[in-house]
Amino acid sequence: MKKVKVIVVGCGNMGSSHARAYDKLDEFEIVGIVDANPGAAEAFNKSVGKNYPYFSDFDEALAKASPDAVAICTYPASHEPLAVKAMEAGCHVFVEKPISSTVEGAERVAACAKRLNKKVVVGYILRHHPSWIKFIELARTLGSPLVMRMNLNQQSHGKTWEGHKNLLKSLTPIVDCGVHYVDVMCQMTRSKPVRVSGIMANLSPELNPDQRNYGQLQVTFEDGSVGWYEAGWGPMMSTNAFFVKDVIGPKGCVSIRAKDAGGDSKSDDIDSHTKTEQLRVHSSETLPDGSWAREDEWIDTKDEPKHDDLCAREQLYFYRAITEDADLSEHLADAVNSLKIVLAADESARTGKTVEL
Repeated sequence: MKKVKVIVVGCGNMGSSHARAYDKLDEFEIVGIVDANPGAAEAFNKSVGKNYPYFSDFDEALAKASPDAVAICTYPASHEPLAVKAMEAGCHVFVEKPISSTVEGAERVAACAKRLNKKVVVGYILRHHPSWIKFIELARTLGSPLVMRMNLNQQSHGKTWEGHKNLLKSLTPIVDCGVHYVDVMCQMTRSKPVRVSGIMANLSPELNPDQRNYGQLQVTFEDGSVGWYEAGWGPMMSTNAFFVKDVIGPKGCVSIRAKDAGGDSKSDDIDSHTKTEQLRVHSSETLPDGSWAREDEWIDTKDEPKHDDLCAREQLYFYRAITEDADLSEHLADAVNSLKIVLAADESARTGKTVEL
């Protein structure tokens, strides 16, 4: 087995999760950890009982570690320049979502990957989750159009709120989290999005006046399907119905019913954000007397992978893409498309006008 030598850039929450995956997988060899904070790399090394080389400078890491691949887990504004630099140095790239903080940046990453024949995998973790794959599969049986309702509000505080405030310097919650769920909507409908509108609000005196820590988007698809997504960060956020994942069609509906992960105390827990626990499938079919033709079906998904396990699945997908020369053009096109939609919602919220796509 050929080991892929990788450096991890950014060793925060997601960076350390992906680094743990590389540490455990025989397919990879970590040859460097890059972070502005040496304490982050030190904490990671201590947690896994290893002494992986630390670099404070990305260029130095590329030159000295000679990696085959780079995992970019930094703040979104740096994704594009780091990804392009890594590919120009001969590396394949795993980059956390969103692929860039701008549509133009995302398109430049995709163009660079095509020009240099490098693999770029974007961290759409839900695409590797068996329960979410099943959720999308069931949604496609409900007929057309679909109504999709999703949110993920986080009552963040302490260290997590500090991280969210740093993220807000680059993008809003409906962009950062929204790309996941808009991507899910696109997979469910398999239809072209045609218009987007959005609303946002600043709920914190700790933020700059132009920053928004709450938002909602509405997207309309060519086939008549519609979807909304809501996201908010901060110590003021309500945990009432913070975890809604629901799709409705002419033939019925499918809902994620995460009783534990959707509990009041879990909105700030990253491991709860991918859990489903149960899927409830309801049929709209009735008998001549008006009674239901069948009872709701409950699909138990409690054996689903945890967050770190999903990161490992993402990295195995990355490994296969590299070693099997997989065509990732559709993967990248989907990443650019979902980013276009959420950035259009962001534009709509700031201008007060619906954006035609």
